[in-house]
Amino acid sequence: MRRGLLVAALAGVALCAACEDGSHADIADEINILVRRNDQLVPPATERLAAYKRAAIPQIETSLHGAAPPGRLHLVAAMDRIGDGEAVPILRHTALYDITPDVRAAAEAVLTSWAGGNDARGARARDALAELARKRAAGEGPLLYGDGGLPGVPSTVGAPDPIGAGSSR
Repeated sequence: MRRGLLVAALAGVALCAACEDGSHADIADEINILVRRNDQLVPPATERLAAYKRAAIPQIETSLHGAAPPGRLHLVAAMDRIGDGEAVPILRHTALYDITPDVRAAAEAVLTSWAGGNDARGARARDALAELARKRAAGEGPLLYGDGGLPGVPSTVGAPDPIGAGSSR
């Protein structure tokens, strides 16, 4: 009986190990470059990230919340490069609520570009733009802190400026 349980447990561990392909860590490495750098390493990292296609989108979404504005711009560009309709809700949310006007504009530009397509992604992007217009008309938008809101509160808490071109490091 014990031997049977041991064999079953070892088989389960082997199956779990076979399912893990390491892509989660690799995606995180590429995202780390996008949010922490602003130099010649960003374009190749974007291309490598795009190769993961839809699998990269959940980690990109999570990273958007803690990245500085240049990193968020890189992540929006990566979603554009991936080109998957699963990114539409994330882009819609970013276009409406991001505290940085450039990031909001970049996300909306991606949606506008995709909305020209005659496929499912284009339909989702058109719906997202319509919802974006409705919410803006109703007064929804970013909660502004720092320069645009509460005095003395930084606009992106805890997100360092990226390393690279234009940085002071």
